Amino acid sequence: MIPATPVSVDDWRAAYGLAPERDTSFRTLSGEPIEPLYTAADLPADSDAAIGLPGEYPFTRGVYGSMYRGRLWTMRQFAGFGTAEETNRRFRYLLDHGQTGLSTAFDMPSLMGHDSDHPRSLGEVGREGVAVDTVLDMETLFRGIALDEVTVSMTINAPAAIMLAFYVVAAERQGIPTERLGGTIQTDILKEYIAQKEWCFPVDPAMRLVTDMVEWCSSHMPRWHPVSISGYHIREAGSTAAQELAFTLKDGLTYVELAVERGLDVDDFAPRLSFFFNAQIDFFEEIAKYRAARRIWARELRDTFGAQNPRSWLMRFHTQTAGVSLTAQQPLNNIVRTAIEALAGVLGGTQSLHTNSFDEALALPTQEAVRIALRTQQIIAHETGVANTIDPLGGSYFLEALTDRMEEHCYAYFEKIDQLGGMVEAVKQGYPQREIADAAFELQQEIDAGRRIVVGVNAFTEGDEAETPILRIDPAMERRQVERVRAARAGRDSAPVEGVLSALRVAAANGENLMPLLIDAARAHVTEGEIVHALQEVWGDYRERPAF
Repeated sequence: MIPATPVSVDDWRAAYGLAPERDTSFRTLSGEPIEPLYTAADLPADSDAAIGLPGEYPFTRGVYGSMYRGRLWTMRQFAGFGTAEETNRRFRYLLDHGQTGLSTAFDMPSLMGHDSDHPRSLGEVGREGVAVDTVLDMETLFRGIALDEVTVSMTINAPAAIMLAFYVVAAERQGIPTERLGGTIQTDILKEYIAQKEWCFPVDPAMRLVTDMVEWCSSHMPRWHPVSISGYHIREAGSTAAQELAFTLKDGLTYVELAVERGLDVDDFAPRLSFFFNAQIDFFEEIAKYRAARRIWARELRDTFGAQNPRSWLMRFHTQTAGVSLTAQQPLNNIVRTAIEALAGVLGGTQSLHTNSFDEALALPTQEAVRIALRTQQIIAHETGVANTIDPLGGSYFLEALTDRMEEHCYAYFEKIDQLGGMVEAVKQGYPQREIADAAFELQQEIDAGRRIVVGVNAFTEGDEAETPILRIDPAMERRQVERVRAARAGRDSAPVEGVLSALRVAAANGENLMPLLIDAARAHVTEGEIVHALQEVWGDYRERPAF
């Protein structure tokens, strides 16, 4: 029966045979119940104030007034494999094909603070990213690329201060001063203890090193983002969207708190903090997550930390489509997944975007797969029309209600973390680690039981099983990189090396800002592993408390 006149929601439910009580049979990827219909009754009375306008507090609809009408998001592709020479060629390829920013992936030894000839590096050099042992590798990585004409993102955390020092000296040797360098280095060490598990030092000195970078960059690198607070890896570890939002924002607020305790004015550094979020496959939930994130951050920076500069209230973020959503089965389906996830990032108001390649569940991406991933962004930007108006989904009853619920979940987590003594103490106690492990386990149970469909994995599995060509790393590459780092050590003057390492140990023990000495170490061709080892002699190492 189709009613001929307007009816109430209850009458509508009755007319179409829907139960009057809350229906929880449909849920988001994170388990949030979804009603069959949303109306104005699902929004609070002051919803117009919370939604607001783009470029205006609380920035639910976007951090800039013009958004993509004024400028498209930066199109980045994460790149890095083998040696610096090979990755430099990939960087040039991407720039030639229309990419507007470079995003650097480092190999596992570099992420863990090991040189390529360290025993633990065996078999891992250049496998998951580029190997960078000294400033010479950093120079090679960006050879022929004017670093004052491109923004560079570097995804590295525990040894981030060391890599930043290498980058500063590499630019210096191009004749480019630090104030002209634009880009981001991740540096989010709390996320490492929570999710990605790549660390070099205990929690407290690692947090001090983050604050050293923030302090130094606020004075020397006005265009540089010294911390990219990352929810991406939290989500990849199995968190829900609400956990990604809450733990990421609490990490960021903790970095702000420590910098303020150091004596920095919040308005001197907060405008250069940035964020990095996941774009998972649940389309509307992801968009709601981004919108809630912007207004929570704006509120906390303005009201809790007293930031006066409106730029300090802006949450600017990079988005990467969900690697964990990619499947080795029927890998061409991943092109569709990535397109939907990228569209969520765009409709959520991201400032830059990386689209995963369809073959990344199998190996490092081939050039063809990378090109398709970049073309996905270009099609969204130039063919779909979604960038023609700002926040086109704003005002949707469903989306606004989901945004409000995401915010409620976030503050509930904030309260629990505060009860534990703050984020650093919560990490030491394993609280976010346990929450993520439980969420990941529950989702996998749903997939294994068939209650959640993954196309090509637990349903619709027939056909499309042709072998996919993959990129293979030449084993000889590792030998070349090992020879390179050994030659770098052999060809330098040992006196400056020993002098700067000794000064580093003293400064680490005395609580001095380490960035100037790290830059001196880079100029002296000290290796990453040597620097890390010197600091570990003072600070020690870290062993995680099991989360289960």
